[in-house]
Amino acid sequence: MIEKIGIVGSGQMGSGIAHVCALAGYEVKLTDISSDALTKAIATIGKNMDRQVAKDKIAAVEKDTALGRISTGTELAMLGDCDLVVEAATENETIKRDIFKSLCPVLKADAIVASNTSSISITRLGASTDRPERFIGMHFMNPVPMMELVEIIRGIATDEPTFIAVRDVTVKLGKTAAVSEDFPAFIVNRILLPMINEAVYTLYEGVGNVSSIDTAMRLGAGHPMGPLFLADFIGLDTCLAVMQVLYEGLADSKYRPCPLLVKYVEAGWLGRKTGKGFYDYSKTPPVPTR
Repeated sequence: MIEKIGIVGSGQMGSGIAHVCALAGYEVKLTDISSDALTKAIATIGKNMDRQVAKDKIAAVEKDTALGRISTGTELAMLGDCDLVVEAATENETIKRDIFKSLCPVLKADAIVASNTSSISITRLGASTDRPERFIGMHFMNPVPMMELVEIIRGIATDEPTFIAVRDVTVKLGKTAAVSEDFPAFIVNRILLPMINEAVYTLYEGVGNVSSIDTAMRLGAGHPMGPLFLADFIGLDTCLAVMQVLYEGLADSKYRPCPLLVKYVEAGWLGRKTGKGFYDYSKTPPVPTR
């Protein structure tokens, strides 16, 4: 039975996963190499729970109890008694492999390891661990507390008890599971990121400017936000990483990352998290940069 959940990485995704796990009654251990990042994560979780209290989605006492279930630290050794550990580091295969290399030796033998990767092969990541049969993809959507979906991805070696345990956790978190085969970018990003990439090509080729492209898709296709605004929210470095996984993994030219997307990432214009992407977030409301 899964009672204690460890999370590696306290950024936007890791803090969101910690948030929903703690509210669902799990003891949560949140780790990061940066103590400042952990302090920021706890503050963010508290602020987001305050919003839920204000909207009567949770009671104030639930918030306090949930926050009390979260402990933090900078050492992976603190995860030694966890039943499930979710890796939520940046979308970079080398970084993830390095984490698993350090993580697996400190875990108990029957602990399950899940990766929150949005695109990288679960079979390949699992093969880099000492427990491929207890390794699985658990891809949460952003922002985690609000989004209902979790993609569950089995690697070729993932066993049935691991799949059942992770599916049960997903249900307990109040999420809906969509089971994906282990192909590049899985389901959501296999469909979503090429659309975003095509929107960047539309900008690159001068078919429309940032504002007209986003307005067209919001009002013409009923999207809640335009694709370029959404790309900034996701992070342009993450968008590029997923497109590169698709392009390299499927060897199809239709997945070639747009050169303009590459240029923005090279400039360090990664979207909201850096204050500038397809929009400049130092202005209110944000102003298109093209």
